[in-house]
Amino acid sequence: MAEDSPTDLENRDPNSINGQLQVAFEDVFAEPDQAHSIDCVWINSYKCFNCTKNCCYKVLTVLCGIITAFCWACEFAVVTFYHVWVITPCFRICEMNMGCCKKFYSMCIHCWFDPICEACGLLFSAFKK
Repeated sequence: MAEDSPTDLENRDPNSINGQLQVAFEDVFAEPDQAHSIDCVWINSYKCFNCTKNCCYKVLTVLCGIITAFCWACEFAVVTFYHVWVITPCFRICEMNMGCCKKFYSMCIHCWFDPICEACGLLFSAFKK
């Protein structure tokens, strides 16, 4: 298939990113056993709910879907650009500079504490059981 069209028109959420949005009539309306409406009201309410939900969603996607997809594509392009051209090079500079700092810190620690630890070791090695 072409790269710019979805590969699966049936399963459009293969990673279940929006699984929480699966709302059915039964998830919203429920009549307890003691309070039932007339059957035709319940059946037609079900049809009205589903039809309205589906139609409104389709109208909103026709009016806003392509524009919204364009805006999000721009946003992700900016984020990707920023990571490639700003964040990753900044991390690389930090790595390089921190390597120098690590060497300097290590030299200072060895310069100061190696003689102290060596002296303590010699001091305590004189104690025997």
